[in-house]
Amino acid sequence: MSVSAPAAPEVTQVVRVKTAAYDRQMLKPRILHFGFGAFARAFLCSILDETLDQAGPGEAADWGLVAVRLNSGAEELTALDATDRRFWVAAADDAGIAARRIDCLVATCHPARDGLPALFGHFVHPDLSIISLTITEKGYCSRSGALDTAHPGIVADLASPRQPGTAIGVIVEGLRLRRDSGLPGVTLLPLDNLPHNGAVSRATVVSYARALDEQLAEWIARHCTFPSTMVDRIVPALDEPSKQLLREIGSDDINGIVCEPFRQWVIEDDFVAGRPDFVRAGAQFVADVAPFEAMKLRMLNGSHSFLAYLGALAGKATISDCMADPLFVAAAGRLMMSEQAPTLSGLQGIDLKAYSDELLARFSNSRLKHRTTQIANDGSQKLPQRLLASIRWHVEAGTPFPLLTQAVAGWMAYVRGEDEAGQAVPVNDPLAPRFAAIIAATSDGPDYVSGMLGLSEVFPPELAADAWFRPAVSDSYCRLRAQGVRAALTDLLS
Repeated sequence: MSVSAPAAPEVTQVVRVKTAAYDRQMLKPRILHFGFGAFARAFLCSILDETLDQAGPGEAADWGLVAVRLNSGAEELTALDATDRRFWVAAADDAGIAARRIDCLVATCHPARDGLPALFGHFVHPDLSIISLTITEKGYCSRSGALDTAHPGIVADLASPRQPGTAIGVIVEGLRLRRDSGLPGVTLLPLDNLPHNGAVSRATVVSYARALDEQLAEWIARHCTFPSTMVDRIVPALDEPSKQLLREIGSDDINGIVCEPFRQWVIEDDFVAGRPDFVRAGAQFVADVAPFEAMKLRMLNGSHSFLAYLGALAGKATISDCMADPLFVAAAGRLMMSEQAPTLSGLQGIDLKAYSDELLARFSNSRLKHRTTQIANDGSQKLPQRLLASIRWHVEAGTPFPLLTQAVAGWMAYVRGEDEAGQAVPVNDPLAPRFAAIIAATSDGPDYVSGMLGLSEVFPPELAADAWFRPAVSDSYCRLRAQGVRAALTDLLS
């Protein structure tokens, strides 16, 4: 099968620069955001900034944001403070760059730098309306959509709830202080790639609170809301090529970020204490996010993981490198349309073939150096929603899923820590010690696959034992190790 990679347009030097028109002095600390990394800067902050700019006459353009990091990142927040909490977001593709200076931050906070009392002080500010989250899948300390009470961070926080270390523990303690101060509830707004992320947020927060205080749990359940959201924007980590791109707009901003122009935000409209009119910046409010969420997780994120693991094993540094290879383009396109799209429902009016083609074009953006090894991080947290949910659908339907199986086999090969040329690849995953133990205890082949399928945190026992799935993964893995990525994909596409 011969499929050409999408043609990349000539790189131009078209540069558009925008600064905020709203009055920054009007901003109040109305949004408290946890996990202020690259995605929060490029997605939430840019949408909020544009929303503030579009406020009509008489509307309150006062939705300021407080940026919080709990673990690493104190130095980054201090660097933001040094620039009056302003930074640049450059949306770049092969047609040019559209840069915007972000002005919506009103404060930063890190408990290691400022102390927990300072952090909890933001919870009891009377203007606080929304607590937003980009803490990655693992930050919710959940398992199968519920609080993982065996999680070491949760165990430690429940033993010392006034000195929490997890985002869940901090949020519940902050809400306790807010309740005790006689203040109203707030909206908790997750922006992470979790199915039903609002329901997961509610389950983990309320369950943790219930383990401490039944009345607190009831107050949170009654007075706070947890809308689900679907977010979409490709935001690579800031590396040297990205810094060079920022210089193209005349900025040496160490706080800046580079992303793709495309973005999409679908939000369940369930806000207890008001919200910005994000529609002004392109957001969509709906009654049910689930169909959009499944489409994005399986079509975009699933194919991203497929390309990340198999591409990294084949020595491809970035997603655009994968898209320069017709074999990977063909494989990703078939994965989306033949194995992911059939699992989706409730998307009336959505052309999935057009969506797939758009994704392939976005992946081909040569201005974004989105590293395969970055996407490969935390695979144990990502596989269930990106790949395994679709595999379970096919198992129940009795339909084939060879590319999904190859993606799972690619993950198993990747976490051994070497590509096909014997070069080390980073294995950043909460279960990395478990992987190492399985590698040490098994021979490389069906025995290793069997050990990995025993990870109940990743594979539901009934799927791991399935008479179709289990041998299919083992065969795919052995073929991949024996033939290499290119030969394995060629066989699947022929």
